[in-house]
Amino acid sequence: MKLYDSTIAPNPRRVRIFLAEKGLTVPVEQVDMRSGVNRQPAFLAKNPMGMLPVLELDDGTCIAESLVICEYFEDLHPDPALIGRTPQERAETRMWERRMELEVMGPLLSAFRHGSPFFKGRITQVTDMVEPCRATTAKRLAWVNGLLGEREFVAGNRYSIADITLFCTLDFGGKVGEAYDPSLTNVVRWHEAMKARPSAAA
Repeated sequence: MKLYDSTIAPNPRRVRIFLAEKGLTVPVEQVDMRSGVNRQPAFLAKNPMGMLPVLELDDGTCIAESLVICEYFEDLHPDPALIGRTPQERAETRMWERRMELEVMGPLLSAFRHGSPFFKGRITQVTDMVEPCRATTAKRLAWVNGLLGEREFVAGNRYSIADITLFCTLDFGGKVGEAYDPSLTNVVRWHEAMKARPSAAA
């Protein structure tokens, strides 16, 4: 088993934190995204989408998509439960994770992709999308701020993959010029608590 990783991207970090919370160690191979190794034929044979992370199993099967990889490890190692122990817990956690991914991570990453020189020539950038995406991110984070005023974690009273997704999003945003509004005091409190977890070093 091998995890193809990149330390510059938020999605691979989601898997690294998930594994750290599980206390699992997996052999890792870094893929140089800056030089476009992930777009070369050898890597595209593992993931035609050219994205990271990718988990390669011992039989050569390659599993892509960070949430799917996390679910695979949850099935193999259910404790501690980061998705859920019961059908209801799993459904609720997946609901909140999906909301963090689509409603917060999605627009933030779109603002970055369409405005960053890193993606010039890599994708078709539409600079007119940057500000609307930033506005959407801000609106959704204001909603999350209210949510976190009523609960300790995103999905309720337990730490989960939903917290990992939001944490990686906010950390990445701060590194690439898409930092959130510090007046969102509940988000700030929650973010500081997430930073204090040992897995945050992953």
